[in-house]
Amino acid sequence: MALFQRKKRVVVDEVVEQRPPLPDPPAPNADGLRSMDDHRHYLLSLVEPLPPFGMALLDAVGLALCEDITSPLALPRHPISHMAGYAVVADDIAEASADEPASLTVVNGEVSPGQAGIVHEQGRVPDGADTVVPLASTDRGEQTVRVFAPVEAGSHLRSTGSDVTVDAPLATAGQLLNDRSVGLLAGVGIDKVLARPRPRVVVVSQGADLVEPGRDLRDDDDLHDATGVLVAAAAKQAGCQVWRVSVNSADPAELSEAITDQLIRADLVLTTGGALDPDNHVLRGVLADLGQCDTAEVAIRPGRSQVFALVGDDRVPLVVLPTNPVAAHASFHAFVWPMLRKLAGAHQVEQAKVRTYPSTVVRSPLGLTSIQRAVVHDEGGRHRVELIPHTPDDQLAGLARCNALAVIDEDVEFVNAGEPIGCWLLEGP
Repeated sequence: MALFQRKKRVVVDEVVEQRPPLPDPPAPNADGLRSMDDHRHYLLSLVEPLPPFGMALLDAVGLALCEDITSPLALPRHPISHMAGYAVVADDIAEASADEPASLTVVNGEVSPGQAGIVHEQGRVPDGADTVVPLASTDRGEQTVRVFAPVEAGSHLRSTGSDVTVDAPLATAGQLLNDRSVGLLAGVGIDKVLARPRPRVVVVSQGADLVEPGRDLRDDDDLHDATGVLVAAAAKQAGCQVWRVSVNSADPAELSEAITDQLIRADLVLTTGGALDPDNHVLRGVLADLGQCDTAEVAIRPGRSQVFALVGDDRVPLVVLPTNPVAAHASFHAFVWPMLRKLAGAHQVEQAKVRTYPSTVVRSPLGLTSIQRAVVHDEGGRHRVELIPHTPDDQLAGLARCNALAVIDEDVEFVNAGEPIGCWLLEGP
């Protein structure tokens, strides 16, 4: 008889957590295409603003507040003199003249009728005084001062609370803090605010033929990764923390590992590099394993094929951008930029269009929203726009020249000279 009997192996069915499916996407049109606006709104519905936390005032520049802020004190806290002179009671010098000057006793501290206090420029006006007499209107006396002209009450001083009153609203939830609003908050003694952090964006470039800028190209098929750097720069210019990762392989395991490794620090993942090629199923297969995907043909040019996914246990949003730099740039501003704004908690998530006027006829493909590189000139308040023609030979150089993207609606085929076109400004005209 055996001394020991092997325990029977108990088989327990592995419980696999099912990821919730994506909501139903917008219905396509008769041509099987999803409109640009529908696709953008769908993506926005799948991301939520980042949770806020308290941070130092300077760290919050460019971020969205998550609280309404009112002033804890008045500015100035007491009357301040605009100039050097004497703080007096206006009634005491109402009849003063060169022939009959008013004579006042100079005191330190609170001023009573018949008295004057010496004040310096930007110095505190003593209690009891209601106006400041410039030095030029006095004999500059130290014990007794003679005043040669009347001064109206309230002259040459800033009264208490004339800049900011106690409990005055200073900033509102959703407002993006800029240098001016930060200065205002600092002026009333506020050093910390509750704000949403900068979105953390990881750009993953995929392709065996991609070479990092600064390194030598190995053969004629290689190219430097301009699109990945371009997208990373666009995200950085949008106010994000940005990291770049390159996967110089078509191995699904390597690509899956590269994406998975980044999820711990990413609020949004952007990928570039051949994934939208219908013959390249590597990334699509990886995303299907990592999460839930939405693949759509969007009525937009360039950037018709669009892929979005929520990946990992935390359902991190991921957007696949085209390999072509012009299409990637257009897709970024059409879809990614609004998502970044929503992650940051901004009130206004869609980029505002500026009305511009072409000097020549503009053509656009009917049925597609056309996003074209443009140069906008400010001519006395009226914005003139020149469109950069779309040619396969003019990619990066044309992007570098443009300062705007013209957005022509899908139902527009011609825009006559002098008729308006909406543009997203990339920088000042």
